[in-house]
Amino acid sequence: MPRLAIQLYTLRSLDEPLPALLDRIADLGYDGVEFAYRVQETPTDEVRAALDRTDLAVAAAHVPIESLAVEYDATVALYTQLDCDTLVIPWIDPDRFETVGRIATVAERLNELAADLAADGISLAYHHHDHELVALESADHARWTALDELLDRTDDRIGLEVDLGWALVGGVDPGLLLDRYGDRITHIHVSDADVVAGEPVGLGEGDLDLDALADALHRVDADWWVYEHDDPDDPIASITAGIDGLQRHVGR
Repeated sequence: MPRLAIQLYTLRSLDEPLPALLDRIADLGYDGVEFAYRVQETPTDEVRAALDRTDLAVAAAHVPIESLAVEYDATVALYTQLDCDTLVIPWIDPDRFETVGRIATVAERLNELAADLAADGISLAYHHHDHELVALESADHARWTALDELLDRTDDRIGLEVDLGWALVGGVDPGLLLDRYGDRITHIHVSDADVVAGEPVGLGEGDLDLDALADALHRVDADWWVYEHDDPDDPIASITAGIDGLQRHVGR
């Protein structure tokens, strides 16, 4: 059974210390957190103490690829102290996915990072949005996307963090991604989206049909289901609805 986490990017607008936010998250019933940027702005010992106090686990951390290029040692040291064993690249610019040659360059860099991180006991995964789901022309594949090309060119040890909402916006059936890449998926972002507007919404407010995806979701042996809303009007209300939806579909 997957554990349930919150992507802390959802709470970035709240003017509260990170340890206080971790208390809120634990009280709502989440099992863990996926770090984003604020963790780097808080003393590590305070974050470590809050994790210990709340018994929250660290599902992963979103780390820009640029940080691993210029601050590799410091980044690894930080997340090692927080018992984080998976780093996720959350974004690479859309122009890097416009041609097979550019995708090959991205794949080569990810393979290099995965090898370096593996030597330090850390796994690497990639989180997609909608721009990686653009179709590439190919005589050998039907609806072959930039994401397909990237995963075809990367080492199997590089995990995939599927985002259900962004898959919808990108015009790809989330169930297709879950079935096609189940052996690569380590984390599932259970996010919702308004496809016409092309933007994220709260869980249950958009076009995501979690009931229809239930079988596909449970066929994937993902360690974590992670709730995220990129820009909620009321972050606490959003993560409260998020945990309710996650618990209902995970069978708790």
